[in-house]
Amino acid sequence: MIKTLEGMVEKAKSLPPKTIAIALAEDENTLGAIDQAVASGFAKALMFGNKDKIIKCCDDLKIDHHRFEIIDTPSAEIAVSEAVKAVKNNEADVLMKGLVNTDKFLKAVLDKEKGLLPPKTVMSYVCAIEIPARDKLLFVTDTAVLVTPNLEQKAAMLKYAVQMANKFGITKPKVALLAATEKVNPAMESTLTDAMVCQMVARKQLPDCVVDGPLDLFLACDPSAAEIKGVPNLINGEADILICPSLDAANIFYKGLMLFASGELAGLIQGTSKPVVVMSRSESKKSKFYCIALSCLMASSENEK
Repeated sequence: MIKTLEGMVEKAKSLPPKTIAIALAEDENTLGAIDQAVASGFAKALMFGNKDKIIKCCDDLKIDHHRFEIIDTPSAEIAVSEAVKAVKNNEADVLMKGLVNTDKFLKAVLDKEKGLLPPKTVMSYVCAIEIPARDKLLFVTDTAVLVTPNLEQKAAMLKYAVQMANKFGITKPKVALLAATEKVNPAMESTLTDAMVCQMVARKQLPDCVVDGPLDLFLACDPSAAEIKGVPNLINGEADILICPSLDAANIFYKGLMLFASGELAGLIQGTSKPVVVMSRSESKKSKFYCIALSCLMASSENEK
């Protein structure tokens, strides 16, 4: 069982390297992260963008650009479309956003004919968070895509998070469906969908896991809360995965962990045919490195050693 992000990196190093197609790669943090990933042996780089700018950025960072394959493109739009095309055509295993606006990037990912999202598939976002107060990683969803997930979307969120946890060696993860209360309340729609998701897991309509909800955060993550509150539940404060009721809740929660609890994370778009790394242009080199390592781990097949 992988309990830290560095443990995730070590696992990625043990697998055959994956090719990362980077859309508009002329960004220092992106270049620094991909260079570290290539040097670590678990990634190869296929870069799209202004070749002169990419080489200059590499020179400024004292990075040898010859270790990358660089495809010169005349515009950001073409860089994105060519990167998506490379992944769709199996010339690369992972798509990564570089110095390009997220809306332009996702528009190409979601293109019905040329993109990476299969028809009638829910796109979501899952991140693995490491905080000093816990002895294992915490998987949180959805921090970036689904605003107020309905039943279908929440079921997809659970499926993707369980699949990610499985890659970390957690064979039957504990999943907490978060709410402001542990009681099903018709006035709070998310508590109703939580109850239905629990039933779907019980009927084996979703991947194998231990699930309970609605639960508040204490019942999900504090082992003493069940006794204090008098609420028996299947998670007992040992949640591996937190399914949040809204984008607002998930986004504020994870940023709070980053800001106040010294958290580090690795996250990915889920639901696409291949892993997609989408991070803010202001994210650190370290965060982008962890996301690349996660993408390579998720791109690996079960029979790869």
